[in-house]
Amino acid sequence: MKSGCKPTMNDQQVIEIYLKIQAQNCFRLLYERYAGKIFAKSLTILNDSAAAEDVTQEIFTKIFLNLDRFGGKSKFSTWVYSVTYNYCIDYIRRGKKDRRVFSDEEIEKAPDLAEEIPDHELMRMEVSQLKTVLDELPVSDKSVLLMKYQDGMSIRDIAAGLDKSESAVKMQLKRAKEKARHLHERLYAGQES
Repeated sequence: MKSGCKPTMNDQQVIEIYLKIQAQNCFRLLYERYAGKIFAKSLTILNDSAAAEDVTQEIFTKIFLNLDRFGGKSKFSTWVYSVTYNYCIDYIRRGKKDRRVFSDEEIEKAPDLAEEIPDHELMRMEVSQLKTVLDELPVSDKSVLLMKYQDGMSIRDIAAGLDKSESAVKMQLKRAKEKARHLHERLYAGQES
């Protein structure tokens, strides 16, 4: 590699070089770092491996067409995950597979009736039960829970990625945890967690 990117470079360095000289090996390096992760996230949301493969390619195209918009305010991986979640949600909307997807107006206007559900409520569920519960949730709730608890994203990063206010994300997380708890109780009533 006379010019371009080296595997030892961090994401920001790779992006800067790619934007300057459009080196193919920079594109390939970022693809190798993130394609598997994007596929896994897409598969988790879509529950369809063929769709997840297609979406992974489309997401990478979107990322590279918009790479100059990555401002470096968060980690590149956080930005990639946000693009992934948003794209998958849009994909579901277009396919009308789940009509319960993000509705900002409903989230903002709905009264806050649920008590705060502690994180340990979710963590107490057995892995197989948690997977079942997550698969039963609307994709928007499932996504925000995965962003927070699987990916460890901060409220700020989730809000930025979803183009929502931090308070809207907190409210959505709260409601998603409440729905997960109720689903778990309904599905596994009488069973030990």
